[in-house]
Amino acid sequence: MAKSIQAIRGMHDIVPEQTPVWQFLEKTIGRILDNYGYQEIRMPVVEKTELFKRSIGEVTDIVEKEMYTFDDRNGDSLTLRPEGTACCVRAGIENGLLYNQVQRLWYMGPMFRHERPQKGRYRQFHQVGVETFGMSGAEIEAELILISARIWRDLGLTNIVLQINTLGTSEERVAYRDKLVAYLESHRRKLDKDSLRRLGTNPLRILDSKNPDMQALIESAPGLMDHLGDASLDHFARLREILDAAGLEYEINPRLVRGLDYYCHTVFEWVTDQLGAQGTVCAGGRYDGLVEQLGGKATCACGFALGEERLVALLEDLDAGKQDVNLHAYIVSTGQEEIVRAVILAEALHDQLPELKLQLNCGAGSMKSQMKRADKSGADVALILGGHELERSGVTLKFLRTGEDQINIPFDKLASYLSARIAVSGSRR
Repeated sequence: MAKSIQAIRGMHDIVPEQTPVWQFLEKTIGRILDNYGYQEIRMPVVEKTELFKRSIGEVTDIVEKEMYTFDDRNGDSLTLRPEGTACCVRAGIENGLLYNQVQRLWYMGPMFRHERPQKGRYRQFHQVGVETFGMSGAEIEAELILISARIWRDLGLTNIVLQINTLGTSEERVAYRDKLVAYLESHRRKLDKDSLRRLGTNPLRILDSKNPDMQALIESAPGLMDHLGDASLDHFARLREILDAAGLEYEINPRLVRGLDYYCHTVFEWVTDQLGAQGTVCAGGRYDGLVEQLGGKATCACGFALGEERLVALLEDLDAGKQDVNLHAYIVSTGQEEIVRAVILAEALHDQLPELKLQLNCGAGSMKSQMKRADKSGADVALILGGHELERSGVTLKFLRTGEDQINIPFDKLASYLSARIAVSGSRR
């Protein structure tokens, strides 16, 4: 026998017993974003490689080591998207959604990075992205933060801490970077291998190093906020004023940075200590320079992305999001004429009762074997349709969970009977 083919390392199946918590997560997020007036946008999973080289940067780990890139039959270099913001900006420019317009958009779907798989970090992972365009004030940044806070509340998640920081303008950050590089160069012998690599390409990310041996050096480094002008400081103060008025707790984390030049002003992350090393569940901020960098007109923009796998892990730990997937009814039938009538009956009940969870036995089988399937399905009742029932234009109801005596219900009374029964059982659940 040939060896069975297995899923690619770091890319996982989500089997039926797991999907209810995913559906709970995604429906909750979609409902909240809809309530705030955000519109869903859907982009391709594959984009031109140039898009990510221009947005993320050619000398980054993502582009150099982690992207799934290939040449198609036309010789074009294509990439499975490693993140969604660049895709959303590309779609906005291409479809005329951004220039001189205000947009609130969101998307959901798989992303791909060839990383070492570990808990909370996979090669195919799922993100929800929320992007806004055309708004320059701190109030839209506050709205994004408050939306994410509402998501945690509605999901029932706690112990997720908000961290915020400001990067100022691009010009201020360039000037600061020169001072930071000069400081780090003067302590070059104390830098670890990763920091030495970042020194020439992405020095601000050194501030985010988790290496214990680097912490004293980082603590003594020049502070970015000390090099910002009044306008940038006022912008950050305005954000904090709104968050304070909303009663939202936060920490100011001066090490919270972004290495790419198009980021500016506010950055934020939601972190938890319940997921080990992969503690960030949501990251966002302002990226006013990206639209122009990708070929559009200069446009204010900010947003956030959250990782679904990490949130699912938190929900599973709480045993949250589980749905009642038991069927209300299971139709059993014997004989060719009865099987045809059972199919028609099932469709009629689905038409009349959209809330009804009803499954039709398929694949024939004896009455005994069908009743075993009905019991295994978890249904509350079996609807039995045999020759005797067909003659009487009705069905026999056998109660599978309560021990009640079985009864006969005419076809024309069945929908109303089941509707009442669903209402009663639903109130008990």
